[in-house]
Amino acid sequence: MAGHPTADELMKRLLATREAGDATPASPEQLRLLRELTRDAPTFAPALLELARLLQLAEEPGVDPEVTFTEVQRLLEQSVSVSRRNPAALVELGYFLDVIRGREDDAMTLWEEGSSHALKTLEQAWAGMLRGLGDTRTKESLEKGLRLAERAEKVFPDSPRLLDEVELVREYARQDGLMKPASEP
Repeated sequence: MAGHPTADELMKRLLATREAGDATPASPEQLRLLRELTRDAPTFAPALLELARLLQLAEEPGVDPEVTFTEVQRLLEQSVSVSRRNPAALVELGYFLDVIRGREDDAMTLWEEGSSHALKTLEQAWAGMLRGLGDTRTKESLEKGLRLAERAEKVFPDSPRLLDEVELVREYARQDGLMKPASEP
């Protein structure tokens, strides 16, 4: 491939590696294609993660398992780095360090960081959903918004941004007769 491949080209190649599989957990053809893809696009985190996962399932003839584990660890660390510490990459590296390397403390640190990033994303997503459901302002959207508001309050009781959206959905629901006015018991 000349120049930098597009995101669509990278995804097509990744999907082609999946189609190259057979009944085994990781076929030699899949591994070959993924290694080529990660060589050609070393910052394409989905391919790095896919190759790391498949290598853990593969039994490559004549390859020392420690050589494979070293490659897996390098791929996972690279994925964490190029993905700007994406929660999925952090969690994968955590599992590898825990299960394969026995480094429970390092794994816990990665899982904590991954869950923190994921929670921030969830908080932002729920705030956006609540805003959208309130803006749509149909009976169905407000009912869905009220259910989400209840969950959001339980998971993020101290989030001003989220609680503002929760209150707005509830106010719309009160205005539209789906909830009792705030002053009623």
